[in-house]
Amino acid sequence: MFAFFVIWFLFDDFGIVKRVRMEAEHRLLIERLKVEQKKIIANELRIQHAHDPDSIEKAAREKYNFRKPGETLFIITDK
Repeated sequence: MFAFFVIWFLFDDFGIVKRVRMEAEHRLLIERLKVEQKKIIANELRIQHAHDPDSIEKAAREKYNFRKPGETLFIITDK
């Protein structure tokens, strides 16, 4: 009878084994949540930065070789 109770206590739906598994999964999910929250913050900063006129000008100049009227554009390439 005691052995049955021990086995039931360990392996039942509310047993110790299930609780340990659930706690491990909970810790894993908490870590994933922290990573995703950091990504969200980084993306929000990128969005704010994308609306800044200076960063828009920088991207236009560097990525698309735009220039202001009267400026001379020099493109230097690495070999």
